[in-house]
Amino acid sequence: MFPTRRLKRGPGPITQLNRQTQELLALPYNAYSGQRSLQQMLDNTYTDAFLVMKDGSVITELYFNDMAADSHHLLNSVSKSFVGMLVGILVDQGMLDTQAKLTRYLPEFSDTAFVDTTIRHCLDMTAAVRYTEDYEDEQADFWKETAVVGWRPKLVNRHSPITLFQFASSLNQKAQLDGQQYHYRTVLTNVLAMAAERATGISIGDLLEQRIWQKLGAEQDAAIVVDSIGFPYLGAGMSVCARDLARFGQMILGNGFFNGQQVVPATWIEDTRHADKNGKQLFADSNYAPMLPGGHYRNQVWVGDSDQGILMCIGIHGQTIHINMTTGVVIVKLSSHPKPDDNFIFNDTFRALNDLSRLL
Repeated sequence: MFPTRRLKRGPGPITQLNRQTQELLALPYNAYSGQRSLQQMLDNTYTDAFLVMKDGSVITELYFNDMAADSHHLLNSVSKSFVGMLVGILVDQGMLDTQAKLTRYLPEFSDTAFVDTTIRHCLDMTAAVRYTEDYEDEQADFWKETAVVGWRPKLVNRHSPITLFQFASSLNQKAQLDGQQYHYRTVLTNVLAMAAERATGISIGDLLEQRIWQKLGAEQDAAIVVDSIGFPYLGAGMSVCARDLARFGQMILGNGFFNGQQVVPATWIEDTRHADKNGKQLFADSNYAPMLPGGHYRNQVWVGDSDQGILMCIGIHGQTIHINMTTGVVIVKLSSHPKPDDNFIFNDTFRALNDLSRLL
């Protein structure tokens, strides 16, 4: 349906996942309406795939709606977390500086709303740029950006940008000061990808393929929708299989170590988990705080509980990786919620995954 860029799994061996099957579906969790079973949650939240790992072994793997182990599923904003982890690798290698302004890498942005924005502002969604992300608003900037890769053809006209770079560099209004507030905006992930590509001289697809995807020992290629010049839409455009998403989650669980190698620096995972006081306060003061009380957003990852190490990668329409670093649990849930951002369904899912990961 759309042009894509493949992240090839490469010639290396597949990282085998051990199996110790357990029956989990009858387990209870504390829903808003009282105790319900995990099976009820899966049935009521439009689940397409559900995979649970404990201490590196798959204990439950279920597919619905004609999905299978080799089926690709759109991740939406779970895609962002791949960029966040890649940036950590590049920072560790001295190729990116989180305190540097975007304009160091993208001087074309000097006349835009990003003129004073740093890599850190983009990583933590605290940049100044005015960009609306109300999924119920058909004219929101989010949907206009997706129109660049063909997702909203009705929003395209003869004045529309034809590349993601053109779209980002057209944004010249600010909604706040840089670093003043937490405000979730997908365009910030895409400009991070542009900065990474420019800083290294390597295409962002090759960076993800070589630095992350092939090191996971994935079973399948991944795919990312691209714009007219082949630049990947990393704010929301990745599609992968559930097992490979579990491998990515297991890598984060292991403080960046997976498949016999350090994929992402352990210090970056620690920074993601704990953040800093300012970042936590900005999140606490935002409209997103009720969704994750006491949580924060760091390096393109949601953190529900720093002490326990509950990290989440989340995408609209019900995509989730849930990681509990204390209990050694990784849960992947891929879904097809009818609405992009249904708070009741998401919150019910989060309650179930929290209870399950703590129970296990």
